[in-house]
Amino acid sequence: MSTNVETTADEVNSSPASQTAAPQRRRIIRRKCGSSAARTNPNAIPDSILHNKALQEAILSSLPKDYEFEIQKTLWRIKQLNVSHVGLQMPEGLLMYGCIISDILRRFTPSSSLRRVTILGDVTYGACCIDDLGAQAMGAELLVHYGHSCLVPINKTAVPCLYVFVEIHIDTQHLVDCVCRTFEEGTEIELMGTIQFRGALGHSAKLLSESNRPCNIPQAKPLSPGEVLGCTAPTILPTSTMDENKRKVIIFVADGRFHLEAAMIANPAFEAYRYDPYSKVLTQEWYDTAKMKKIRYQSIKKARNAATFGIVLGTLGRQGNPSIVGHIRSLLHQHGKRSIVVLLSEIFPAKLDMFPQVDAWVQVACPRLSVDWGHMFTTPLLNSHELEVCLSSVEWDGDEGPYPMDFYKSEGGPWTNYYEDNREREIRS
Repeated sequence: MSTNVETTADEVNSSPASQTAAPQRRRIIRRKCGSSAARTNPNAIPDSILHNKALQEAILSSLPKDYEFEIQKTLWRIKQLNVSHVGLQMPEGLLMYGCIISDILRRFTPSSSLRRVTILGDVTYGACCIDDLGAQAMGAELLVHYGHSCLVPINKTAVPCLYVFVEIHIDTQHLVDCVCRTFEEGTEIELMGTIQFRGALGHSAKLLSESNRPCNIPQAKPLSPGEVLGCTAPTILPTSTMDENKRKVIIFVADGRFHLEAAMIANPAFEAYRYDPYSKVLTQEWYDTAKMKKIRYQSIKKARNAATFGIVLGTLGRQGNPSIVGHIRSLLHQHGKRSIVVLLSEIFPAKLDMFPQVDAWVQVACPRLSVDWGHMFTTPLLNSHELEVCLSSVEWDGDEGPYPMDFYKSEGGPWTNYYEDNREREIRS
């Protein structure tokens, strides 16, 4: 609604108060915002795109109806920027739709400017792999990144970027029915999932709470409520509304375990269950956090004897943050350690073995690489948090407590991306 305040001459002149200093009478007129007002918003998709019947038919006949590829939004962005070359980047599970989307974009771009659409074929593990630098090198003027949330801010990318979450619509009622049949009334539920199912989380939480199964959607800001990454998950802290005598479980909506494991690592005291929206199966899942922490601490202790550290800056998309590399170099220098920096897109034991002069490694790419595969390397391979423990900058809380999953949390420490000194993604001089 818009509000206009008008004062008419007749109202002023007909009032005895018009001869005094008394305030004038005002008439308030409320008008609904029409289509002309909506058009003042530069991000509002015009009707010529939004209600294009041929475009709607092409989408419905070519792409899965439960997948939101946001084609209209993409077309409008192309029109706004007046670009001639667009890059599309997708995880492997969505690459099968790349050519279809390319054809639709070229056919329905509301101008003749779009000449080329390129599909990036390199592996894409997450939004941290957004390859704006590769898109820039091949001449793309816009990169559309599918399937992940916005981890690298668009004002930090080399070319304009558009993130499309590809939200997937699922049978939320079946999810709720499974949970209600599995857990008794009064069970306290923490509901999480991957970004594709964020829309289903809110609706499911409402239905579960109405079924006397109190449901909360935790958040690791700045991620969306309930969203979990492989390296970042909410840490569920006790609240005044939690009943110590009631059962507490995590319900995770996803078709794989990788992201769920981050939630279990961050919250080892909770039972964990995964609902697969494709097979429609609810399964209980386990993760031996104590064993993992014991293995990791052995690597940390071994690295304490290292004289020379190798620092790996991940170059797969934007995995590596140069600001964190700068912090690590400074920290090692303060402790009298030598260091070298190596740039790698993929980190394998055979590659690191080619540097026999390095006694221990710390990688700034994916924290889970060290957690999941660090024991497979000849020399210790730490992540940025583990290095802080190695140099006694951070205390190790033992084998039983949670392990931090905070690489993209806003309240994370100096080993994380959104720490104040690391947000610019530049090495400080």
